[in-house]
Amino acid sequence: EINPDARAIAKQLDQERNSGHVRGPLHGIPILLKANIDTADRMQTTAGSLALVGTPPTMDSTVAAKLRAVGAVIMGKTNLSEWANFRSLFSSSGWSGIGGQSNNPYAIDRNPCGSSSGSGAAVSANFAAGALGTETDGSIVCPANTNGVVGIKPTVGLTSRAGVVPISHNQDTVGPHGRTVADAAVVLGAIASASPDPRDPATAVHRDKVFSDYTQFLDPNGLSGARIGIARSGVTGFSPKVDAVYEQAVEAMKNAGAVVIDPADIPDLSAINSSPEFFVLLFDFKKDLNAYLATRVGVPIQSLADAIRFNEAHADQELRYFGQEIFLLSQAIDVNDPATIQQYQQAVALDKQLGGAQGIDAVLEKYNLDAVVAPTDEPAWTTDLINGDHFIFGTSSPCAIAGYPIINVPMGTTYGVPLGISFMGTAYSEPTLIKVASGFEAATMARVEPQLLGKLPFDSGFCGGGSAAQSTAAAIKSSVPQHGMPDVRMARARRL
Repeated sequence: EINPDARAIAKQLDQERNSGHVRGPLHGIPILLKANIDTADRMQTTAGSLALVGTPPTMDSTVAAKLRAVGAVIMGKTNLSEWANFRSLFSSSGWSGIGGQSNNPYAIDRNPCGSSSGSGAAVSANFAAGALGTETDGSIVCPANTNGVVGIKPTVGLTSRAGVVPISHNQDTVGPHGRTVADAAVVLGAIASASPDPRDPATAVHRDKVFSDYTQFLDPNGLSGARIGIARSGVTGFSPKVDAVYEQAVEAMKNAGAVVIDPADIPDLSAINSSPEFFVLLFDFKKDLNAYLATRVGVPIQSLADAIRFNEAHADQELRYFGQEIFLLSQAIDVNDPATIQQYQQAVALDKQLGGAQGIDAVLEKYNLDAVVAPTDEPAWTTDLINGDHFIFGTSSPCAIAGYPIINVPMGTTYGVPLGISFMGTAYSEPTLIKVASGFEAATMARVEPQLLGKLPFDSGFCGGGSAAQSTAAAIKSSVPQHGMPDVRMARARRL
């Protein structure tokens, strides 16, 4: 969706600059927002769903307000995986009832991943200088990987989620896509909550670790002397093509002066991949979405239950390719049941322990690392609206469940489609990650501009490893035991 006021806003900002007034580092720069981020203007905020079409939000999201304050031109809203890919186990990333299917600018028949599909694809295709995405688990870094851009998934609480259609207050975060680490760092500084946002309690802690300018940490020699851990167990061996490019990236880091510790595996990765994350997200979604919907007026729904009924009533538009199994699982949870609440609290604590103290923090401390790296995801697969996504592997979950940051940087290509490497660190380690990520970018210059090909120049149907959602609806429902804990394997392959 194009902002109908974008030209007028840009003209006003040009006049301000000509008169000597510059609001900030993004003055006059076009920025796109994922369509689950509120703007109090003439644009819709829908999360891709027809159920949220109506009166626009009455208040800007905090991140949108911050962008306006530093002079950005909010040029429009980008398509996404509907409801940030938290509706169905059989979805196609980048599809929404409003926007249809987003495509990959490197090969239009291939998938842009999600759920920040349009944000990653638009920045890659030079539609804007930068874009905001959101991530619960993988939704900034996976589109960055498949669309060949930089994606910064910040520490939970570094950026405000106020006015953003939620999945989970435990894991949701807002972050930028940019074609370079520098571009993404500029946007990150613009949206970071250096002072607490009363609309988002997560922004009230560790203010001394949040900066308004992250470009100060850019360093083309950022790998020199940096201690980089090379994750291998559980993150390699899924794709020989990815592994080959990863090996080249490791050699490039060595050549750039990094102290490479190889291997430096993330502990308990198998436990992380079978963690109760999905249950936590289902529990949070029901409560957090209902709280968000209470802020919206003049739209068809006011609750998750309403959204389910809306989709059933408009199945020809909303359920034409896949269902709403995740909605049903979330709605089935009794968030007021004491036993379920206790189980939820234990699950949240276990997630943070597995991803944090026993996961990312453990490997960083064991080897005295500045960052640990891993391949981000597999190459872009051919979009398949019949069967849904073809995920093979992803490496975002440890940081997702801990609330820790990741920066994806392009590391190369295979058969013309991009691959990314993830730099992972502990909470609020964005300065260090930006330093080493910018050093890697300078050492490799691995990004290749997309050519907007209709398809790759060979018969390259993607032969993926299948999503974790190869079950019937009956099996999905039967996976919910007495207190609402579904089988985490049902959703492990989603990018949320």
